[in-house]
Amino acid sequence: MSEEKDLQNTFPHLSRRGFFKGSAALLGGALISQLPFETNAYARYGADDTIKVALIGCGGRGTGAAIQALSTQGKVKLVAMADAFRDRLDESFTAVSTKFPDKSRFDVPEKNKFIGFDAYKKAIPLADVVILATPPGFRPIHFEEAVNAGKHIFMEKPVATDGPGVRRVLAAAEIAKKKNLNVVVGLQRRYQNAYLETIKRINDGAIGDITSAQAYWHNAGVWVRPRKPEQTEMEYQMRNWYYFNWLCGDHILEQHIHNIDVVNWVKNDYPVSAQGMGGRQVRNGKDHGEIFDHHYVEFTYADGTIFNSQCRHQPGTMNRVEEVFVGTKGRVTLSGDGKGIVTDLKGGSIYNHRSKNDPDPYQTEHDKLFAAIRSGNVINNAEYGAKSTMTAILGRNATYSGQVIKWDDALNTQLSIMPEKFAWDAPTPTKPDANGNYPIPTPGVTRVI
Repeated sequence: MSEEKDLQNTFPHLSRRGFFKGSAALLGGALISQLPFETNAYARYGADDTIKVALIGCGGRGTGAAIQALSTQGKVKLVAMADAFRDRLDESFTAVSTKFPDKSRFDVPEKNKFIGFDAYKKAIPLADVVILATPPGFRPIHFEEAVNAGKHIFMEKPVATDGPGVRRVLAAAEIAKKKNLNVVVGLQRRYQNAYLETIKRINDGAIGDITSAQAYWHNAGVWVRPRKPEQTEMEYQMRNWYYFNWLCGDHILEQHIHNIDVVNWVKNDYPVSAQGMGGRQVRNGKDHGEIFDHHYVEFTYADGTIFNSQCRHQPGTMNRVEEVFVGTKGRVTLSGDGKGIVTDLKGGSIYNHRSKNDPDPYQTEHDKLFAAIRSGNVINNAEYGAKSTMTAILGRNATYSGQVIKWDDALNTQLSIMPEKFAWDAPTPTKPDANGNYPIPTPGVTRVI
C-alpha cells in the first residue's frame, strides 16, 4: 500500500473549489512520469473494429455490466475476466456465455480467466475497455491501473470508500482527460430520460431558485452472506463485503449515493459541510459487520441551501427512493422508476414525465460509452463520480462522529480505512472481538478525519 500512502501525501491542501479547477495541483509527478499521453486514444476504433472488453469483478453487477456492454451496437467482445474468487468468475462466465453463445461477442479462454487480488493487473492489458465492478474499496487502485494502461473505462459507483481513495481517483481522472480516455461511472440517473428532461426544466427556471432539497433511500436492506468455518477473516469480509467500510463504505455511500448525486447535479455544486445522526437498531447481528442501518444527514451548500438526506435499511418500514426539490416558484419530485413531476407551489402541474417506454439507463450508459469511443467524442464522468462519492463519505463521517464535518477536512484527511496488505491471511482494518462482534462507530468517540 506504499503507493496509496505516497498519493495521500501528494495532495495535502486540496480545497473544496480548488481541487476540481486546479488540475495542475492534482497531477502527481510520479504518476505523470508513468503515463505516455495518447492525444487520440479513440482513433484506432472504426465502425467495423472489434472493441475488446475485460471484466474486473464478476459479481451480479459486474455480470450485468458485461452483458450491457456486449449489447451495444458494433463489434464488441469480452476477452478477459478477473475476480478474487473462482466461483464468482465461473458463475459470471456461465451467465454471460449463456446470453452470448457466439464467440464473436464472448470469447474468454481459460488462460484469460484470472483469480486473486492481483488478477486485475493481468486482465487489463488484454482489453480496450475495462469494466470495474468489484466492491468499491478497490476502485481507486483498479481505476489508476486502467488509466495507466490507457484503457477506456466503465466503473461502478461509488469510486472509493475514504478521502485518500477519492484523491487517488481525482488524480487518475486528470490523467484520463489528458489521454482522451472515456470514463463512464454507473450513476445511471444521469443517463435517464426522466431525470434529463425534468432537470432541464429546473435549469430553465420552472421552479425558480432552489431553497431546499430532500433525498430518500428507504427499504428493507440487502443480502447477508454468513461466515463459513474455513474462511479467514479477510475472505469472510470479502464475501460479506457490504457490511465492512473498507469494502463498501456503508449503505449511505454504496446505495444512497444515487440520490446524493442527483442533488449535486441539480445544484451544480457540492456541500461545504455536513452534520447528522445514525445508528443500528434492527440490523445489528454479527454478520452485519460495522455499518449503520439508518442515517440522517443535513448537508449545507455554499449558498446556504440545506439538503436533508435520509437512508434506512429496516424491514417492515416505509419504502421510498426519490429526490425532492423545493424552489421559490415550485416543486420537483424525481425517482429512478421514471417519474419526473414538476408543479407550482399550489400543486398545479407544470410537467409530468412517467413514460414507461424510456430506454433502460443502465444500457444507455454503455451505449453512450461505446458510441463515444467509436466517434471520437470523449465522456469523462470520473470527476462528478468522485465528487458525489466524497459527499456520501462526508455524510457518513458526520453520522459516525456526531460532529459538524467540513468538506475540506474530510477530503484532505490522511486517515485511510484500507488494509495495509491484500492477502487471504492479511489483517483486516476492523476485527471481531472474542464473541464475533465488530466495533460499531460511536458518535462523540469515533475518529473520522
